Amino acid sequence: METTASLVEVFEILRSEHRDPHHILGMHEVEVDGKKAVVVRAFIPQAASIEVIDDEKPEQKYDMKKVCSDGFFEAVIPDRPTIFRYRLSIADYLGNQWTTYDPYSFNPYITDFDKYLFGQGTHYKIFEKLGSHPMTIDGVDGVLFAVWAPNAKRVSVIGDFNGWDGRRHPMRCLGYSGIWELFIPGVSEGDIYKYEIKTREDYLLEKSDPYGNYMEVRPNSASIVYDINKYQWNDAQWMEKRQKTDPLNQPVSIYEVHLGSWMRVPEEGNRYLTYREAAHKLVDYVKAMGYTHIELLPITEHPYDGSWGYQVTGYYAPTSRFGTPEDFMYFVDYCHQNNIGVILDWVPAHFPKDSYGLIRFDGTALYEHEDPRQGEHPDWGTLIFNYGRIEVKLFLIANAIFWFEKYHIDGLRVDAVASMLYLDYGKTDGNWIPNKYGGRENLEAVEFFKHLNSIVYQKFPGIMMIAEESTAWPNVSRPTDIGGLGFGLKWNMGWMNDFLRYMKKDPIHRKYHHNDLTFGLLYAFTENFILVLSHDEVVHGKGSMISKMPGDYWQKFANLRVAYGFMYGHPGKKLLFMGGEIAQFNEWSEAKSLDWHLLQFEKHKGMQEYIKDLNHLYLKESAFWEYDFTGEGFEWINASDADVSMVSFVRKGKNPKDTLIFVCNFTPVPHFQHRIGVPAQGKYKEIFNSDHSKYGGSNVLNEQVITADHREWDGRAYSIELRIPPLGMTILKRVEE
Repeated sequence: METTASLVEVFEILRSEHRDPHHILGMHEVEVDGKKAVVVRAFIPQAASIEVIDDEKPEQKYDMKKVCSDGFFEAVIPDRPTIFRYRLSIADYLGNQWTTYDPYSFNPYITDFDKYLFGQGTHYKIFEKLGSHPMTIDGVDGVLFAVWAPNAKRVSVIGDFNGWDGRRHPMRCLGYSGIWELFIPGVSEGDIYKYEIKTREDYLLEKSDPYGNYMEVRPNSASIVYDINKYQWNDAQWMEKRQKTDPLNQPVSIYEVHLGSWMRVPEEGNRYLTYREAAHKLVDYVKAMGYTHIELLPITEHPYDGSWGYQVTGYYAPTSRFGTPEDFMYFVDYCHQNNIGVILDWVPAHFPKDSYGLIRFDGTALYEHEDPRQGEHPDWGTLIFNYGRIEVKLFLIANAIFWFEKYHIDGLRVDAVASMLYLDYGKTDGNWIPNKYGGRENLEAVEFFKHLNSIVYQKFPGIMMIAEESTAWPNVSRPTDIGGLGFGLKWNMGWMNDFLRYMKKDPIHRKYHHNDLTFGLLYAFTENFILVLSHDEVVHGKGSMISKMPGDYWQKFANLRVAYGFMYGHPGKKLLFMGGEIAQFNEWSEAKSLDWHLLQFEKHKGMQEYIKDLNHLYLKESAFWEYDFTGEGFEWINASDADVSMVSFVRKGKNPKDTLIFVCNFTPVPHFQHRIGVPAQGKYKEIFNSDHSKYGGSNVLNEQVITADHREWDGRAYSIELRIPPLGMTILKRVEE
């Protein structure tokens, strides 16, 4: 083998194990017979012949000599002492011929400063460097590929553009960073690719891009080159307003949606709605219904429909089931133009074991823990992120920033926070490892949350970070500088469990369980809570919301109306899962559309109208939401009337004139002369009643303005007498002093 290169390096190229192929391939200055010259080397296994073409003088061509039969070519050019821009003209044995710039003629794009910040865990926009990025370098169009795989023996880019041959485009390792990089001219948007990784044990792995912006539709799993920076946003007004608004003292009524099953297109094979179709159908519906936000079950790329998106393989890619990344941007943009916020479910707790994903990414436990006692969720069959590893923590923090910055998302609901906080979550004794102090707290996860929340709130004022956390861990939604985890809001799982347990009881037995109804107010202001009746409560045999309700057909609907009414009156922001607003009887399934046909029936249409009117009243009356998180916004009138299963309370806004009175009756017995204490003298008007006939109720209303009597009741100097509907809620407001 006659070559100017080191034979050791040539053999490393031939074995596809060279960690810096640019050191030998491409154009290099050499000395031949004491004179300066350049040499060009290329390794293209399928090539029969290659010519070097001077880019400035295309007529000037230099034949390359095949140094070995495996496809290693070399051309020494003695009359050119300095490096020049060139192309390779390649012919294969099948008669195909093409011309391309040499990938190995470009200098590194990722800088030493990038590597430093990456190693420090503070390169919060690392997604602009890792992944695949169409760009122009030195006037040449192509795609920059970069991936973190520190323990790999070799990493290559494979795709249709090189016949999925891992020998064709080996990447260079950028030293201690563990980042591999390669700019490939001629590759363009829409090309599919993976990384082929040779492990230390010489196994070959094919992996999708952890930072890839787009992926093939499952069951295919390759990444797709996509430029996510082209979309022209039209939501400047929303974004400017968001930056100046604190969502904690604003109305937040969330419609939780699984995009694949909210609505389908039955006349076209029951297909999904696209992002753009959903932008109009879903957003227009949500706006009409009076919701303020849409919360999407995870739309990050995932392989298995039945996981509902909670087992993610593409953290930086909206799922291709519903369209392109630009289509999803259109969806968010349209939401914002209609004053609807968008919250994404986000899953930093665990990831699936699909071979093309993050599992043992470079042949080692890179994103996960090596020890299964630390690294696996036995109940879910998934792997736990290693929050103690700087680069892994950055992968997740940068991902949160990515969705806020690139997709203008308004909030992240962080899934399974409890599973991250506790090392023994879902594990039996002996199958978990305590922390360094012997405790069960995951100290690395705690630090991750604090870092995450402090950074995103600093960078994106007005967004929401929401914890789905089901334990008594303190200060989840308190600032990090006072020892909190830094979330803005927390799902109130305790309230949900107690309240649904109460609502499932036959009304005749509810008086024995009155504490389930009122207990939540003892801790209502310890966190910034969202009251949730979510997807988790209508799956796995739990039944739909309407099916949980006791009684006959009429009572089921009345029970559900008073349940929703109590929820809206209770302090805390609101979330309701899709289908709950139409009283769908079937348990939710991700495999089919909601039962929209039910709206042809009066009771279901009435329930939808009820939620619509309740939402619009919620938006109009500031007492519902101005003081959600402090005791000054709430007072019990009577919390102890267990014998009749009734509660009454006051909600207050910043202006005393906005004060509302709620009375909820959880039995089917109406009360026609029921007296309650009121905050002050004056006249009171019923502004809402769940028992109205238009909602399917029995029309036990208070149609006349009621004047307060100077008669002590419920510990108050003034009181009123009113009609209380069966299984109903009434809301009153003072109209005159």
